[in-house]
Amino acid sequence: MQAICIRFFVQEGMKHAHQPVHEWLFEQARELGIPGGTVFRAAAGFGRHGVHADAFFELAGKLPESIEFSTDEGSIAALVQRAGAAGLRLVYVTHPVRMGVTGAD
Repeated sequence: MQAICIRFFVQEGMKHAHQPVHEWLFEQARELGIPGGTVFRAAAGFGRHGVHADAFFELAGKLPESIEFSTDEGSIAALVQRAGAAGLRLVYVTHPVRMGVTGAD
């Protein structure tokens, strides 16, 4: 199946509507019928919020995270629209992917 993958980049501990941003995005994705998502915690990274690495004790809870979903283009567009409408300013990338399940015909 051809699909679109979206990856949002956030900072660990970032919240929206009194919950972690990844939980808020998961909730929105479920409502849109997106079949699943994953959050990844990075060991290090840099971007608009500076440089972060887990070697620094004072940065505990401030590491980069990425939240990823793969589904049809319309659902991805709807998720981006919902995030923007909710006032979130999240950096993201999208790219085409092919999805499948091993052992399936």
